[in-house]
Amino acid sequence: MKDFEKIVVLENEVEASLMESILKERNIPHRMRTYHDLAYNGLFQFQKGWGHVEAPNNFKDEILTIYEDLKT
Repeated sequence: MKDFEKIVVLENEVEASLMESILKERNIPHRMRTYHDLAYNGLFQFQKGWGHVEAPNNFKDEILTIYEDLKT
């Protein structure tokens, strides 16, 4: 299995949903990690963002480009 690393932090659930659909469409291996924790009722999401995308390093540039395109 390929090594996954943190690529980009997502601000909210909408960004996460859009990123996931684009990454799936392009067959880019990835994991979506949320910062939500039931014990703290989402406190870390408020402070740190929704979560982040993890993927193999060789997809980093492509994922960052996709994210920048979403932000504009």
